[in-house]
Amino acid sequence: MENNKRKELKVSAIRNGTVIDHIPSEKSFQVLRMLNLDTYSNQIYFGTGLESQKFGKKGIIKISEKYFADEEISKIALVAPSATLIEITDYEVTKKEQVHLPEYVEKIVKCFNPKCVTNIQDVKTNFRVITDYNGEMKLACHYCEKTMSKENIEFK
Repeated sequence: MENNKRKELKVSAIRNGTVIDHIPSEKSFQVLRMLNLDTYSNQIYFGTGLESQKFGKKGIIKISEKYFADEEISKIALVAPSATLIEITDYEVTKKEQVHLPEYVEKIVKCFNPKCVTNIQDVKTNFRVITDYNGEMKLACHYCEKTMSKENIEFK
């Protein structure tokens, strides 16, 4: 007996916008909320727990009529460093690149130290992106010099 069951679900292409692919599956919802896409009014396709030869399981978000600013791309890189951004114009891929961790992150992350000047006065945050001895990404505050792990990152 032949098995003719459908094994994929076809999702229509977006005319203009961005696809965020190769999001670690467990980070998919965080990326969606962090970019305020949960309140976005245009069409969004969202998938998580999808099969991936490269990553095992992955998430993907297709956002119609949306292109990301550098600050937003930095946020994506901090949460999902394996992500790929694919820009689409008139159904054609016009740009495809892996996100890269920036050397510095300004204004978008809150310092976890309640006594840091950035939490007391109107001073924009500034962090250096570093890697610890275990190869884990961390943020070092320019002002209070505290170092925080990615679990403590809170976006502004």
